Amino acid sequence: MRVAGLNLSPVKSTRLRPVDEAAVEPWGLRHDRRWMVVDVDGFVVTARVVPALLTVTATALGVGRVRLSGPHAGDVDVDAAGCDDLLPVQVWRSKLDAVHPGGDADDWLSELLGQNVRLVWLDDPDRRPVDPQYGRATDRVSFADAYPLMVTTTASLRQLEDWVVEEALLRGETPPSEPLPMRRFRPNVVVDGSSAFEEDTWHRIRIGGVPFRAVKLCDRCVLTTIDPDTLSRGKEPLRTLARHRRWDGKVWFGLNLVPDGAGVVRVGDEVEILAG
Repeated sequence: MRVAGLNLSPVKSTRLRPVDEAAVEPWGLRHDRRWMVVDVDGFVVTARVVPALLTVTATALGVGRVRLSGPHAGDVDVDAAGCDDLLPVQVWRSKLDAVHPGGDADDWLSELLGQNVRLVWLDDPDRRPVDPQYGRATDRVSFADAYPLMVTTTASLRQLEDWVVEEALLRGETPPSEPLPMRRFRPNVVVDGSSAFEEDTWHRIRIGGVPFRAVKLCDRCVLTTIDPDTLSRGKEPLRTLARHRRWDGKVWFGLNLVPDGAGVVRVGDEVEILAG
């Protein structure tokens, strides 16, 4: 098995950025989801509710620095390094402090999203532990939903596409004319060469030279039903996943990982199962 793709999203819920390689840090891939958009109360704003976030391309320029590009205005550069303006924020159940550099970025994002928002940076990921039900007390995560990385496989996506077609034909509907893009699921790592949903059985893996723990399958939300290019909403793939991959009241696709070491992962790296 090999790494077929690597993705970063420097600002949570913005457009995925494919990369050829990425450094692995305890809380995820370097620069991944270290920034987040929050509302006036400090609660996370995501593309699940505000799909226009998917039109934003965020480019990490270094530690605490990011460039925002969007369809509505010129680029804006943000520098939070050295800023000590901390703001209480909340991402789902996690409450913590993050740096709020303020300035043009807040106005730029507020104009695009149609509401007053702020851009914040997690200067110290040690502030946010993972869910202790699945992780260790020392595990940390950036502004990702719950865990440092998420991996998907091309074989599972192909199986899901086949199911979507079958379900459409059974309902007398016209099957989708375009394949289901993997970016709907927003993975950090895409693996090729496995069997469909083989990742359900992985417990420990190594990507290149970096070991990871597989801590929990990934339950999927409505964001997967939003076309990242047109921003249109539909019923797939959640409708089909609910027929084939539903248990414990949720639907599942992908696997959450916690790094057990540091290093660099690259497209083309071998993926080795250490414990399954």
